[in-house]
Amino acid sequence: MEVKINKEIRDYTEKVYFGLSLRQFIFSLLACVVAVVVYFLLKSYFGIETLSWICILCAFPFAALGFIKYNKMNAEDFAIAFVKSKILTPKHLTFKSKNLYYEIMKEGDGKKNVKSKKNTKKG
Repeated sequence: MEVKINKEIRDYTEKVYFGLSLRQFIFSLLACVVAVVVYFLLKSYFGIETLSWICILCAFPFAALGFIKYNKMNAEDFAIAFVKSKILTPKHLTFKSKNLYYEIMKEGDGKKNVKSKKNTKKG
C-alpha cells in the first residue's frame, strides 16, 4: 500500500466528487448549467454544429475559473495581478540615481575653505 504525501502542505486539496476539489466541482457544474441554458435559448436560431460551438465558448470561462492555476494563483487572482501589472502601473520606468557623496563634495567646493587661526601664545 502506497500513500501519496505532498512535499508542500499547502498543495493539498481535498477531493469531493469524481476526484475534483470543491472549487473544480462547483465551476464544472456551473459550466454545464450555462451550456444547457445557452443550448435551449438558442436552439431555434442556429444549427446544431454552430450551437455546439456557442455552448462550448460560453461554458469555457466558467470551466477555466475552476481548473486553471498559474504560479499557484487561481484564475481570478492571476487576472487581477495581470491587470495591475499591465494596466494600472506605468509601463515606462525611469531610474535616477542619487549619489550623496557627490552632492556633499559639490557643496564643499562652493564654500570658501577658510582655515581657522588658532590663538597661540608665544611664551
